Amino acid sequence: MARSSTASQPDALPLTQIGRYELIEEIGQGGMGQVFRARDPLIERDVAIKTIPLHLDAEARREFEVRFLREAQSAGRLSHPNIVTIYDVGETDELIYIAMEYLPGKNLREILDACNGLPLDLMIDTALQMAEGLAYAHEHGVVHRDVKPSNVIVSADRGTIKLTDFSIAYLAAASDKTRAGMMLGSPRYMSPEQVRGEAVDGRSDIFSLGAVCHEMLTGRPVFDAEALPALLFRIVNSPVPAPGELRAGIPPELDRIILKCLAKHPQDRYATAGDLAADLRRLQQHPDAPPRAPARPRWGRYFLATALMLLAGWALYRMGWESHQTERAPLLAQSAAPAAVPVPPLPSTLPTTALPPPAVLGLTPHHKSSISVLTLPADTPYIRGIDQKIAELEVKRSELLAKYTPLYPDVIAAEKQLKKLRADRAKYLRAHGAAGSAADPQKK
Repeated sequence: MARSSTASQPDALPLTQIGRYELIEEIGQGGMGQVFRARDPLIERDVAIKTIPLHLDAEARREFEVRFLREAQSAGRLSHPNIVTIYDVGETDELIYIAMEYLPGKNLREILDACNGLPLDLMIDTALQMAEGLAYAHEHGVVHRDVKPSNVIVSADRGTIKLTDFSIAYLAAASDKTRAGMMLGSPRYMSPEQVRGEAVDGRSDIFSLGAVCHEMLTGRPVFDAEALPALLFRIVNSPVPAPGELRAGIPPELDRIILKCLAKHPQDRYATAGDLAADLRRLQQHPDAPPRAPARPRWGRYFLATALMLLAGWALYRMGWESHQTERAPLLAQSAAPAAVPVPPLPSTLPTTALPPPAVLGLTPHHKSSISVLTLPADTPYIRGIDQKIAELEVKRSELLAKYTPLYPDVIAAEKQLKKLRADRAKYLRAHGAAGSAADPQKK
């Protein structure tokens, strides 16, 4: 990042230039620094300049510059209709700055302060655009960390919603060692995991968006208190009232959507901002539609699928057995017909020397399959072994499906073993037809 000496001004003199940007007017001020409308003389366009003061020693400054550049580059890669575009980053002797898209209009904080809640259709459209912008950012690995009304610009051009200040909260906190370990973000809109100082992901932004949506409907913050400790306690512990309890005419489905965003535990919220946007879009298109039925527990679907698979397997097994019996019937009838000549009864056991070994008969190993007896394949030790393994794996798979998702590695391994065993069984039956082999098929 190139340094600019022109921006270093005595405290008594106002800034007139930052880097190459000529300052026109101050358009905002916050805890992190000032926001200016400025002119880029190279391409003659207006930009917004956001500044963050630096009060660091040389070593801390170098560390911060690396982190700042990384975060700014991440946010600068975002190009979406609902995200303010970042044009440039730089630093002077006393501050760092970000040049971004200048948008004439108001921020959502100013609009909410002037009214007691937004009209329902306008609120849903605003929330939908915010969710779509967050979904794009999360897909590109950028978490906002500070979603709040003052970071939402309502453009004067067709009411387009623009999210701004991506990762600025992180950068501002990193710019001062005395603020290390502080909670990042605006307290009223923090997620419980932010309050506890834990790692955050996109679901934290979804919680903050839910808090903004609640306020857009009711006209007041969902979490508020005079003292910061009390506010943080409420965020982590207090139940959230449905907006419909505070304002009449709110569809139950919208209540459900907002309360899901504001769940205390991240795993109970929307998994992605894209899922949230899909529900908001559905509600926008069909505002009078009844709320969706809650999804059944996933394990119930697994039990049902397992039962159906077992039933289908049993039916196929029975069909194959009956077909086998039909093909075997003529042979059984022939063997049951009375003999023309009386035959003396066979001994209960045959001597082991009744049949000479294959070598005596001049048979080579590949001739072993030519010695056959009238035995059903399902009665051979090989088939019985496969059937037993199939039954054991069916039970194991049922237990795994009841406990894990279908993508769990144990389930996939069991499925592969079952598939292979069934293929081996079918191959064996096709090769031998209705008659088994006297030789052990596993040694072929």
